[in-house]
Amino acid sequence: MISELVLVHTQDATLPGDLVVPTPARGVVLFAHGSGSSRHSSRNRKVAAELRTAGLGTLLMDLLSEREERHDALTAEHRFDIPFLGRRLVGAIDWLDTQPDSRGLPVVLFGASTGAAAALVAATQRPDRVLTVVSRGGRPDLAGDALTQVRAPVLLIVGDQDTEVAQLNEEAARYLRAPHALHVVPGATHLFEERGALEEVAAVAKRWCEGRLRSARETAHEKQ
Repeated sequence: MISELVLVHTQDATLPGDLVVPTPARGVVLFAHGSGSSRHSSRNRKVAAELRTAGLGTLLMDLLSEREERHDALTAEHRFDIPFLGRRLVGAIDWLDTQPDSRGLPVVLFGASTGAAAALVAATQRPDRVLTVVSRGGRPDLAGDALTQVRAPVLLIVGDQDTEVAQLNEEAARYLRAPHALHVVPGATHLFEERGALEEVAAVAKRWCEGRLRSARETAHEKQ
């Protein structure tokens, strides 16, 4: 398993990330953190560790440069700029295709909070590269018109005690034309801090990704 600190080159920024790729790898999961978070998110790292047990590589990266982070802390200019964050993810998808350990691997976009909306936007820009989108406590409603354009299957995971976000996810799901599922974690609030809640998120995401990989493999076999 290859693990390294990398610099992800996008169109307008170079951003630090942590890339881990097992050998062999079945795909790679690109994490999109929410506002006020970073690649160091303990929740995303815990989910990433579980997904790697399924043979998936993981890339956890910062979506803002240090200068942008400082500016955003004062103005909140970037944290809800979903098109801007979506472009950063598109840049990361393209960067993954330049790396020998991840080139050509199916890409899973895993978004939390506002990062989920950015992931959905990015999925519409790279439909041939994105295998699926997973949202944890996300705000898919902020993706706007992109919801109707997403082709990749979408898994929405919410806590049943995160009532406002759960409702927003239910409403957003009605606009999705791609295959999708809404998984509600009993007793969980927005950050899934309750005992066993984050473990359920990781397990459900892992099963979903394994199912999408299996479906993609079967489809490719049928076309041969």
